[in-house]
Amino acid sequence: MNRPRLSSGVARLVAVAVVCCAGVLSARADGVEVPVPRATIYPGQVIEQGMLVAHTFGSSAEVGASAASTSNLLVGKVARKTLLPGHPIAIDAVRDPYVVSQGDATLIVFHSGALTITGGGVVLQSGGTGDVISVRNVDSGRIIRGTVGADGAVHVGGQ
Repeated sequence: MNRPRLSSGVARLVAVAVVCCAGVLSARADGVEVPVPRATIYPGQVIEQGMLVAHTFGSSAEVGASAASTSNLLVGKVARKTLLPGHPIAIDAVRDPYVVSQGDATLIVFHSGALTITGGGVVLQSGGTGDVISVRNVDSGRIIRGTVGADGAVHVGGQ
């Protein structure tokens, strides 16, 4: 099947439009503006507004398709890896903060209809809201997998 070839200028414009529609980058006539670290941000650090500065790059190719387009996507997140000053920040380079950390005591909650059973547990792996983690039931010693709730409780079984 013969497809018409796009000129490089049209192809770049289409690529920028596709990325913008995905909500990742915002294109400007004079380039692509994205937030970058003001100074080095190390793994585990929570990103604050003052740690970021807007920087304009000449093209979306310089930035990369997975770069965060606004500081709102980054503030309050935790760096997964070292983020260097002046470099765009990929969305997968940050994560939500953990709600529970390994070794924490937590509440294990089982819901099924009107029945609710709760018990104590020890978190075996850190996790954020919605993550499936392992916890050890302090009464039975059994290891249970459940979903971390916003309140830090681990929900298991039926809903």
